[in-house]
Amino acid sequence: MINKTSFFGKALLMLAFLTPFTQSCTNLDEEVYGQLTDANFPTTEEQFISALGATYTSLYGWANHNSIFSLQEVSSDEIMIPHRGADWFDGGQWLRVHRHEYTPTEESVNNGWNFLFGGVNNCNRVIDLFDQLVADGKVEAATAAAFIGEVKVLRALFYFWLLDAYGNVPIVSSFSTAEANPPTKSRAEVYAFIESELNANVPNLARKKDGSTYARMNYYAGKALQAKLYLNAEVYTGTAQWDAAIAACDEVINSGAYSLESDYFTNFNTNNAGSNENVFVIPYDEQNAQGFNLAQMTLHYSSQATFKLQDQPWNGYCTLQEFYDSYEDVDKRKGVYGNQGVRGNFLAGPQFAADGTRLIDAGAEAGDPDGQPLTFTPEINEHFPNALRQAGARVGKFQYAQGATPNLANDFPILRYSDVVLTKAEALFRKNNADANALALVNQVRARAGAPAFGSLTADNLLAERGREFFYEGWRRQDLIRFGKYGDARQFKPVSGPTKRIFPIPAQQINANPRLVQNPGY
Repeated sequence: MINKTSFFGKALLMLAFLTPFTQSCTNLDEEVYGQLTDANFPTTEEQFISALGATYTSLYGWANHNSIFSLQEVSSDEIMIPHRGADWFDGGQWLRVHRHEYTPTEESVNNGWNFLFGGVNNCNRVIDLFDQLVADGKVEAATAAAFIGEVKVLRALFYFWLLDAYGNVPIVSSFSTAEANPPTKSRAEVYAFIESELNANVPNLARKKDGSTYARMNYYAGKALQAKLYLNAEVYTGTAQWDAAIAACDEVINSGAYSLESDYFTNFNTNNAGSNENVFVIPYDEQNAQGFNLAQMTLHYSSQATFKLQDQPWNGYCTLQEFYDSYEDVDKRKGVYGNQGVRGNFLAGPQFAADGTRLIDAGAEAGDPDGQPLTFTPEINEHFPNALRQAGARVGKFQYAQGATPNLANDFPILRYSDVVLTKAEALFRKNNADANALALVNQVRARAGAPAFGSLTADNLLAERGREFFYEGWRRQDLIRFGKYGDARQFKPVSGPTKRIFPIPAQQINANPRLVQNPGY
């Protein structure tokens, strides 16, 4: 069993000295090392790892509400947040995000920017720390180089998300010497920066998979990230990089270090640290690594009795009927309507308490057309203003432990082996849509799900398969853009133009930094 607490427990100690940067990337005029002094600079390997861990704790806000993950999901075709009468209007933000009518003043757009640049700046702090240790002769350059390379690859992940979401952003590669108001760089320049950082540093990462590299950037996580960068290169730069994507995937596949789990849901259990499929994860914990609030975000108020949750959920996030219906009933990933005893990506149908009694929507107002008892209907009557309180299948993919707190302990997979498999399949398909190996790779994933094999690959069934496999993992918006489907009309959403393929630069950031340039169309 992998012990996920030791590395990140040490990281939390280091946070006393490396306070995470949570403001704009343009506000750089503060003490670089906080309370670090000459007497408490890390010098041992254990202290180095503690300092390194402080960069990974920047990831904890990833799966929380009202930031970059919410933007990615609600703007796609797999998640929506309907306006349920008195609940979830939130100034109309989630209605606009779903309809691709988002503006530079959206709270989530600014929160996403701050989260991602907070991660970049925390990485820069630690890189500067290591560089200063070398300059002061406190540690050998070769020793520090291994840690610096790892932090740079993690920083590349934050920049990959920035590249994908905002397109044209500043490149800030140092904390101590950064400009107060760094200028906007083009999307192509940001892509080139990430590619260069990965090429220079991934080869030096550890080529092992064990407790010492769990939830850290090892060589294979770096290669999986490279594969995703190259898979989307044509979107970012106008030039496809299919062969480079295939080569990066082969590094992971041929290593033999990872494999598909026989049970898809092993990857999303409360205790999923032993998954042989998860390449890179955020190791959430109820007490020490909080931020994964999925139960609160998606479950109905009355679902508290289903899982004996310590707090009442908020009754928000659900999937679109079209997305729910994209799964065949034999697909094990779908789940079984009305049967909570069978794990599925969705909770749908009649809902029950932990003791088997039928749940009642006890909080419904008099005359509420939802009525009782509680049933999650795949059908959603309307987007706003009066979506029914029980409308929409809910996210069931991650196990909800009985008695869970609002902060789940499931580790969140950012990079999975099945994504490497389907990335290689797609790159092969893009080169030759009749490629037999591409078809075989996709059918490996379908076989695990109990779904019948495809006889041939098309762009539509490949995109749909990625949707079914990676539901609620944060990749759907990116996939829709790559397949040219992001702007299509869908349930409660009109056709949107190409400018909406990237989010606006937040108005608050432009107000703080006049050298930022707004993305076209905003």
